[in-house]
Amino acid sequence: VQLQASGGGLVQAGGSLRLSCAASGRTFSNYAMGWFRQAPGKEREFVATITYNAGRTDYADSVKGRFTISRDNAKNTVYLQMGSLEPEDTAVYYCAAKLYRLPFVTPLRSPEYDYWGQGTQVTVSS
Repeated sequence: VQLQASGGGLVQAGGSLRLSCAASGRTFSNYAMGWFRQAPGKEREFVATITYNAGRTDYADSVKGRFTISRDNAKNTVYLQMGSLEPEDTAVYYCAAKLYRLPFVTPLRSPEYDYWGQGTQVTVSS
């Protein structure tokens, strides 16, 4: 599956952004989707994930209550609504897809994902 992330940009602290990740090539609803981010000089870190049917979402503690992951299987797109942004949220954000397999384990680590998008830069100014 090919993933194309978009929606990044420059925003002031306290502002909001919505990232989108459009998927193509495979049946989107067969995949759990995730968002990760990587700041300069840091390792890639988990942000949020959503199951194939949107029945469950999980978030990193650092974004819980500020970010919301959602998906529209009819549009083959996953979203990350980001609010109350902080300078510490500055990073390249990546979307990723994990094929649904049994037994399903919520994928919180990057090696658990099968496909990755190219990333979109989010910069939060103080």
